[in-house]
Amino acid sequence: MRGYPLLALLVVAARAEVLPRGRLIEDLKCAADPSQGYALYLPSNYSSERAWSLILAFDPRARGSAPVERFQAAAETYGYIVAGSNNSRNGSGESSMAAVRAMSADLDARFRIDERRMYTAGLSGGARVALQVALGTDKIAGVIASSAGWPDATPRKSAPFAVFGTAGTEDFNYLEMRLLDRTLTTPHRVAIFDGGHTWLSSDLAVEALEWMEIQAMKSGRRARDEALIEKIFVKRVARVEAQTQEKDVWLALAALTSDFSGLRDVSKFAARETELRRRKAVKDALKKDRAEEQREERLMAGLAVLEAGIADPNQRAANLAQLKDRLTDLSRQAGASQDSSERRMARRMLRGALVGAMESAKDPEYRKLLDRFRPMAGNR
Repeated sequence: MRGYPLLALLVVAARAEVLPRGRLIEDLKCAADPSQGYALYLPSNYSSERAWSLILAFDPRARGSAPVERFQAAAETYGYIVAGSNNSRNGSGESSMAAVRAMSADLDARFRIDERRMYTAGLSGGARVALQVALGTDKIAGVIASSAGWPDATPRKSAPFAVFGTAGTEDFNYLEMRLLDRTLTTPHRVAIFDGGHTWLSSDLAVEALEWMEIQAMKSGRRARDEALIEKIFVKRVARVEAQTQEKDVWLALAALTSDFSGLRDVSKFAARETELRRRKAVKDALKKDRAEEQREERLMAGLAVLEAGIADPNQRAANLAQLKDRLTDLSRQAGASQDSSERRMARRMLRGALVGAMESAKDPEYRKLLDRFRPMAGNR
C-alpha cells in the first residue's frame, strides 16, 4: 500500500476491523481522529451485503452508551446501527459539530449506510444538536428529540424531516415539547410519559422506530412491507382500545388515521375520531389541558420577571422575598403525596427554576435560596 495517503490507509484499516455484533461497544475510537469516540450497536445480523439505517445520538453529558442502550432492542428488531457520541455535550456548539463530523465520517468508512435512512436523536441539549444537524442538511430522514426542541427556540410549522418527540409529565421542558406538537404540521408525533427530564425508555424507542418505519414507507424512503405495516397497525389499534379516557381515545385515533392513511383502510377509525371530536367531554378535556398550560406559562413568566428584577438594587429585596414565597409554595405542591396536575406542574417549574439558575443566576443570595429547594425538585 506504499504511496496511499494516511487517511486512505485509516479507512482501509477501519473497514477491515471486525467488530462484535449484537452487543454494546462502549467506546469505539474514530480511526482518523482518536480523540473522538462513540458507543456503538450493530444488529446481530449486520452484513455489508446490504445498506443499513443509522441513528446518530447525542447525550448532553457525552454519555454515548446511554442512548445506545435505550435504542438497542428496537435497533435489533428493525435493523438500525446506533452510534452515540462520547464527545458531544452541552456547552460548545462547535465541539458538538466536530463530534458529528468525526463520528459520521468514521461510520461511513466502516459500515454500509443507507443514505436515505439516516436519523439523529438526542436528549435535552443533545436533542437540540440532533435537530441542528437535521436542519443543516437534506440527508436526515427523521429526528427523535427527547425533552427539548428547536436549537434556536423558534417554533416551526414545517420541517423537511419527520420528528418524534418525547417529554415526561414532570419534565421542565414539557411546555416546549407541547408547543412543538401544536405548531408543527408536517409528520410528527410527541409522546408524553410519566416521568421527568430523561431519555425515552426502551419501549418508547421501539414505538419511535416503528413510527419512523411507517413514515419512511409513506415518503418512499423504503419499499412498502405489508407484513410490517400490518404488525405495527395491529399494535396501534390495540393501543387505541387500551385507552380509558375519551380524550385519550380521540388522540390515539387521530394519530392512527394520520399515520396509516394511504397504507390501510382507516375510514372506520376516522369516522370514530370525528364523532369523538364533537363530544363535549373531549372538547372540555382539551380546553382544560390548554388552560393549564397557559397558567403554567404565566407563572413561569412571573418568576422570570422577579428573577430579572434582582439585578435592580431598588427591587432586589422585595423580589427575593416574593421568590422565596413562590418557591416555598411550589415546593409544598411538589411534595404532595398524591399525583395530580398541580404536583406535576410544581415539579416542572421548580426543576426549571433550578436549571435556569445554574445557567444564568448571578446573585449569591438567590442561588443559596434555590439550593434549599433542590432536594424537593429532585431529578425526576
